[in-house]
Amino acid sequence: MHAKGHFIAFLDADDLWKPRKLEKQLAFMENENCMVCFSSYEQIDETGNPLNRLIKALPVLTYKKYLRSNYIGNLTGIYNAKRLGKITSPNLRKRQDWLLWLAAISKSGEPAKSLQESLAFYRVRKDSMSSNKFDLIKYNYWVYRKGLRFSVLKSLWSMVIFVWEHVFVKSKQTITLHKK
Repeated sequence: MHAKGHFIAFLDADDLWKPRKLEKQLAFMENENCMVCFSSYEQIDETGNPLNRLIKALPVLTYKKYLRSNYIGNLTGIYNAKRLGKITSPNLRKRQDWLLWLAAISKSGEPAKSLQESLAFYRVRKDSMSSNKFDLIKYNYWVYRKGLRFSVLKSLWSMVIFVWEHVFVKSKQTITLHKK
């Protein structure tokens, strides 16, 4: 990682931040004295048109809750590198962002906190790495098994919890916005 600075944030080339995103999150982090911060975000299509879906951030995210499912949109996360040190992404093909944020929350010793405001746009692509749901389940298993070094049994049990969380809990975070 070549980033230098007191705070580290991520933005993939096809996603977008809203104006003042960094300013708002850094002020929030200072006011709340938190080391890991994220926000809500909206989805857009491949050409940048709104899909009228808001992914609402949980106000507070503990390590235990975050183990259940990837609740941080990588494009919205920021961590305090001055206090936590640099955290590198593990060498997995997919889902390394989930492991990075798990490490940041664990290292901080406190929950991550969020701004409820939508501060970014996530581009949904038809043929993206995350579009194949079967592959995602496989890579989520590898988060538990290889990334976190859980036993096979604990990894399988974690996947049962993940599927439950994803289908019955996390899906309620997506809010359909009214067209303007």
